[in-house]
Amino acid sequence: MTYESFSVDIDGDGIALVTIDLPGQSMNVWNEALMREFGAFVDEFCANDDIKGAVITSGKKSGFLAGADLRMLGGQKASNMQEAFENSFALNATLRKFETSGQPAKKLLKGEAHAKPIACALNGLALGGGLELALACHYRVCADNPKIQLGLPEVQVGLLPGGGGTQRLPRLAGIQNAAMIATQGKPVDPATAKAQGFISDIAPGDEIVAKAKEWVKANPKTAQPWDRKGFKFPGGAGAMDPRAVQFFIGANAMAQKTTMHNYPAVQYILSCLYEGSIVPIDTALRIESKYFTKLIASPQAKNMIRTLFVNKLAAEKGEQRPQDVPAQTLKKVGVLGAGMMGAGIAYVTAKGGMEVVLLDREQEYAEKGKAYSEGIVSKGVARGKVSKDKGDALLARITPTADYNDLKDVDMIIEAVFEDPEIKADVIKKTEAVIGKDVIFASNTSTLPITGLAKNSERPDQFIGIHFFSPVDKMPLVEIIPGEKSGDRALATSLDYVKLIKKTPIVVKDTRGFYTNRVVPPYLNEAMLMVKEGIKPAIIENAAKSLGMPVGPLALVDETSLELGKRVMESTKKELGDDYKPTGVEDLLAVMVDKLGRLGRKSGGGFYDYPEGGKKALWPGVSEYFPEADEQPSMDDAKDRILYAQLIPAAHCFAEGIVPDPQSADLGAIFGWGFAPWTGGPMSYIDTVGVEEFVRKSESLAQKYGERFHPPARFREMAEKKETLYAA
Repeated sequence: MTYESFSVDIDGDGIALVTIDLPGQSMNVWNEALMREFGAFVDEFCANDDIKGAVITSGKKSGFLAGADLRMLGGQKASNMQEAFENSFALNATLRKFETSGQPAKKLLKGEAHAKPIACALNGLALGGGLELALACHYRVCADNPKIQLGLPEVQVGLLPGGGGTQRLPRLAGIQNAAMIATQGKPVDPATAKAQGFISDIAPGDEIVAKAKEWVKANPKTAQPWDRKGFKFPGGAGAMDPRAVQFFIGANAMAQKTTMHNYPAVQYILSCLYEGSIVPIDTALRIESKYFTKLIASPQAKNMIRTLFVNKLAAEKGEQRPQDVPAQTLKKVGVLGAGMMGAGIAYVTAKGGMEVVLLDREQEYAEKGKAYSEGIVSKGVARGKVSKDKGDALLARITPTADYNDLKDVDMIIEAVFEDPEIKADVIKKTEAVIGKDVIFASNTSTLPITGLAKNSERPDQFIGIHFFSPVDKMPLVEIIPGEKSGDRALATSLDYVKLIKKTPIVVKDTRGFYTNRVVPPYLNEAMLMVKEGIKPAIIENAAKSLGMPVGPLALVDETSLELGKRVMESTKKELGDDYKPTGVEDLLAVMVDKLGRLGRKSGGGFYDYPEGGKKALWPGVSEYFPEADEQPSMDDAKDRILYAQLIPAAHCFAEGIVPDPQSADLGAIFGWGFAPWTGGPMSYIDTVGVEEFVRKSESLAQKYGERFHPPARFREMAEKKETLYAA
């Protein structure tokens, strides 16, 4: 037989070399074609006596196999749960047949039958279903490359390994190692995998296929360890082994502490490990598929797959890029301003392979900006994450300067000077006097409208906004903001640049604060209003964390600085004049900043204390200025208030067209300010609970806390028409 997804070459010894190489794809994945064709090959492998064994490898330089095509999983439909289970079990059934050569498990255990030997030659990364295919082989040899990733990342999109990963991995590496890999989703390198027992050998990349064939020839009759009499889990397992019992008691508690009960996948993985360890492998695989089916049928997994994989990938590939503009060549970028933002932008730009001219008003400041990159590189070299040669090459691409003439041959400008319209206007004019006529000018600003800044430019069609998040080297999101006169080439160039620095872009409307800074301030203000009302800060912070936020809102206020919040508030008040609507936290900020000098983390204290060499802790003195109320809210009430303080302004941004679609709103929320990833984002969450329920709950909160909780009129209309945000 011939196959499109892989080739099969049978040598004179009857060993079939199966080389997976999906046509038209940069990476091998389990898609419908590979699933179907591999199943057919397994049938042939089991039935054809001329095939004595097999070696599985990849024809892609990018790696072995990256797992399942999540677009396929996210789009799976079934008329009932039984059909859904059969769909989920299909890969498990295929791999089980493959490793047993179709022989009954009872015959293998008794030694009355054997399986044909199968070896796997891993030339690169094997993740998810890719690693599960390798685990179903009897021997696994991996290329000697410490950068190769081997792991089970399914939990990161709300799923669990569905191709036997929760059953074969613990039988090879032990339950504790398997739990760490599967519940955290972090890959390991080949040396670690070999030490844990799920990689058999490591060899030079050009020798792994030959080594795999040698093993197959030397082991004509074989079986998996779990198909042999007397098999025992490494390190113990089952309901009675004290080592396993102790592990599961601790693991379950630790998992729920980490996930706050928001990720069923983690609980189900532990259930698969426990239940699977007390039954035969065939039953264990069905248990895994049962839990996988429950997850894949849940709204949570669908939302997480859609936002964290499908839509994220589409954004990073330039979904919103004007298609009629040719790809722009960016070899040298000018970064104006070497402060914290400019220094971070210079680093990610140089890391993306571009030369950087880092300009500040004095050479000393520019040098200090480059020192930021030097610090990151030195840490990377010390930790073995980057070679010294590559680190030195990155730093060599950054040229600090105080001379505008050094910008004369750049391909793009990114301005990151102080958030002051007059300072930005001066920098724009000085820069445009020396740069080429076709150079795109991007302003990094978090609040100032781009159309207003573009009035200082002689070429407003080439002027655009790029809003980075701090710290730039760690935060994945970038907001692209076209002004009224920004042209398609400005937008295309900005998206091409963001692709080079490997960030996730969303395109948003030009308005004060754009998207993220229209949502985050109301969220943080709500937390401060709760403090003013006498609600214990611990309740506020724990409510946010139990929702799945990475940090509490008061901790985030400290990080961004109360002083900055007060300055932005005063700037907004000055700009809007009589149209300014008080937020209710003006007096709190005055007390914290002006009276107490508690500016946030940078001053050593805000809502938290930050002792030198110690752990931060909530400041007990807050109750002296904002006395605790006699009646405190329940955790559920506090969670609702914290959650809807984000959902409602996000909904307003969508209703007003500040974000053009629900996927941009979801991406911006999760990657911009850390909105709970398990929801798939605010729009996904609203769809999941239902627009009607969102409106009802919003109105209820508005009656209790004020008009800021009223939902947008558009959402009321959607509720009446029973519409959804992700209708398509």
